[in-house]
Amino acid sequence: MACGNNCTCNGDGSRRNFLKNSIAALTTGLAGGALIDAFASCNPPTTKNDELVHVMTHDGKMVSVARSQVADFKPHISDEDVRRGIPGKKFVMVIDLSKCDGCGKCTKACNKMHYLPSNKEWIEVLEMQDSPKEAPYYFPKPCFHCDNPPCTKVCPVDATFKREDGIVGIDTDRCIGCRFCMAACPYSVRLFNWTEPVKPDFIEQTPAAEHVFQSKKGCVEKCDFCPHMAREGKLPACVTNCPMNAIWFGDANEDAVTCFDGTTTKLSQLLEDGAAYRFMEELGTEPRVYYLPPVNRTYSTKDMKIEKKEAEK
Repeated sequence: MACGNNCTCNGDGSRRNFLKNSIAALTTGLAGGALIDAFASCNPPTTKNDELVHVMTHDGKMVSVARSQVADFKPHISDEDVRRGIPGKKFVMVIDLSKCDGCGKCTKACNKMHYLPSNKEWIEVLEMQDSPKEAPYYFPKPCFHCDNPPCTKVCPVDATFKREDGIVGIDTDRCIGCRFCMAACPYSVRLFNWTEPVKPDFIEQTPAAEHVFQSKKGCVEKCDFCPHMAREGKLPACVTNCPMNAIWFGDANEDAVTCFDGTTTKLSQLLEDGAAYRFMEELGTEPRVYYLPPVNRTYSTKDMKIEKKEAEK
């Protein structure tokens, strides 16, 4: 007997048969182009309150299934998806220099996330001092993911590219190690792998430009804004590990950014109230990282230096 739900099963209501026939049922038609994160069996509702939902099969047919039968499923991310980026998003970062105490936890979290050795940093934290009369402050420097990036213009093999969501990515499967992008970047935030990296023991599930582990001998790498996290609606590792709430990350299209403690605020208001600026923006690169000046600091410079010396022992 057929299940009666207008589906393509063999009549026995078997979840296994339906999954086999509809494994390619994921599309990009929901949530303004966002990827569907689930697919379902053709079993009928198990209770009176079990809502019917619609899913599409691999051959383009729409079927109705019970929501209780929908199983979590991580969709395949193609090379085209990676190079296009996440539709409707425009990622942006704001770093509050008045809160950064130079602890370096953002760098450590980034290294842990991307399996980088301790002698390699995608986020360099620099000690700055504007004048001898001023106390020093700290300046985290990731990739700026410029809207007018010089690096993408000089790459002869299109290995480094600008996505619609604002991220500048690197495809290490294409990179030939010419280092033209490193020469073109005015911020010196790109690194070159001279040696064979130690690869972690796990299987990559996404194309190279969204690999958590991107290190490859003879290729260039840099801060990537954690696009694999962004696809899941999560914050980058540097943000979620900054105890000073000095780093904000979000979507300029939504005019919202969030920091470590979960506080979300309007991006435009934060930039206006904090007199934000962009590093070396006179070059016309249009960085997607903003800085709030180191005024009215929330930490003691004296205590900061003591803590740093103790951490170095």
